[in-house]
Amino acid sequence: MTLLEAIILGIVQGLTEFLPISSSAHLVIVPALFGWKLDPQIVFPFDVIIQVGTLVAVIAYFWQDLWKILIAWMRGIQHRNLFETPDARLGWYILLATLPAGIAGVLLKSAVEAAFHSLTATASFLLGTAVLLFLAEMLGKRTRSLLQMNALDAIVSGFFQALAIFPGISRSGSTITGGLLRGLDRPSAARFSFLMSIPIMLAAGAMEGLNLIREPGLWEFLPQLSAGFITAAIVGYASIHWLLGYLQQHSLRSFALYCLVVGTGILAWQIIL
Repeated sequence: MTLLEAIILGIVQGLTEFLPISSSAHLVIVPALFGWKLDPQIVFPFDVIIQVGTLVAVIAYFWQDLWKILIAWMRGIQHRNLFETPDARLGWYILLATLPAGIAGVLLKSAVEAAFHSLTATASFLLGTAVLLFLAEMLGKRTRSLLQMNALDAIVSGFFQALAIFPGISRSGSTITGGLLRGLDRPSAARFSFLMSIPIMLAAGAMEGLNLIREPGLWEFLPQLSAGFITAAIVGYASIHWLLGYLQQHSLRSFALYCLVVGTGILAWQIIL
């Protein structure tokens, strides 16, 4: 992997982790389209590192919210009133929404790893993201804010997050869909989507980070890893800011159409080849 390839993939991760078009799909598709012959020894560690970069982006963007949620959550426990304030409730909802994806990740680990090696499977799941986004726009009432969220909303969003363990199913797209189907407005659904991503990304990053430390020769790729990490963090921060503003006035249909076109195009390319 060259330094330029690392930067390009960092940009791809930063954009597609938060835009509802699937980062995992694009990290499979982009190298295939450009014909990059990436060393398997570096690909998986690199993907982990750039995902941590986008984790840093979401924590940096929402750090004030996260601090208020953490303080309120701890005070609720101290006062033996877990839902004492809206921020305390939101803290519990974030944890509740994390459970389905964590369980699914453990139970379906082998199937997920096999899907990551199949461009056809990735493109097919990308079509699934398009379907989810279209359904969200057709069926979502968009009448409630984050302050009106309840535990069932969190559980439903969590189950939609579990779908995103497969490459091509956008994590932000599926969780925003879950929120919209429960009646949340677009900015609220997106905000909760980003907040609920933090525990699962922290857990995944910690687990894979321990494995990375044991990888022989990993430090030879430090320039590429650093470039990808920094690029993903910067671009990820910008994409969060842009998407939250965009959803104030616009629907998800353009992202659904993009996933439909790209997924169909990749499948057609596979057939022709």
